[in-house]
Amino acid sequence: MGIPELQLDRWSHQGAIATAKKTHESIRNALTSNGSPIRGKYFEVYLQGSYKNSTNIRGDSDVDIVVQLNSTFQYDVSSLLEDGKILFEQAYPDAKYLWRDFRADVLKTLQEYYGIKTISEGNKSLKVIGGSGRLPADIVVCLQYRKYQRFRSIHDQRYVEGIKFYALRENRWIINFPKLHYDNGTSKNAQYRTNGCYKPIVRIFKNARTYLANKDVITQTLVASYFLECLLYNVPDKYFGSNYQKTFLSVIDWIANSFSGGQYQKFLCQNGQLPLFGNTPEQWSANSVIEFLKKIIELWKDW
Repeated sequence: MGIPELQLDRWSHQGAIATAKKTHESIRNALTSNGSPIRGKYFEVYLQGSYKNSTNIRGDSDVDIVVQLNSTFQYDVSSLLEDGKILFEQAYPDAKYLWRDFRADVLKTLQEYYGIKTISEGNKSLKVIGGSGRLPADIVVCLQYRKYQRFRSIHDQRYVEGIKFYALRENRWIINFPKLHYDNGTSKNAQYRTNGCYKPIVRIFKNARTYLANKDVITQTLVASYFLECLLYNVPDKYFGSNYQKTFLSVIDWIANSFSGGQYQKFLCQNGQLPLFGNTPEQWSANSVIEFLKKIIELWKDW
């Protein structure tokens, strides 16, 4: 029989979002408040992660927020022709307000607004304790990142926008593309592609993952939400859109076949820019997926 349709339907539901929105608004208000050293600078504050992408499930707590400086940016011009690289260097002088300056000002603002004891510094983010209708927040302080495709002038340029920030304890820069991740997920969930079934299926798999972890069948760290969403993004649209039981099985079958045939090595993250599998901390292990697939198939058979 497998997992009943009714159970899969329950797992497909989105978790609460109102408190996440309040958390986002509170952080934005803090950073634009009177006296904030970044108030007059060109930056933006936006949600990322499961709350932004509508893939949050019941029990998700921490809200992921990006604070992105746009007046200073990092870049990759390796794809430009030599004349484009020269024009780019002439158009943009070296910045004087750098990532470390921006991060220090954001940290100071949050400490003054919420109180020093409410803020802690992590490896990749600033952490704000929840309270007064707010959820705990992980705040990534970053620079805009531009992956250039063309540069003729400031008024005639084309690039893929991402973010770039520094991992303090790892002593390295990290590049990601949260806006592209969101745009691609929204497109895949469209009626004309997956009949609005993609994001519910992501939530079903996330809930199944949590169910297995709560039963101590898998570890909590085996399947990160981000990697799971990226894995499902690679499944062709045609396997989504019928009832949840059929879609669930079709998705599992396609992924299993991709691993047995080696096609998984070409999988991309949902942002479409970075390989999903590899040896960096921002990539997933194929062995982890194989273990998860084994357990999710057993869950279906033994339900």
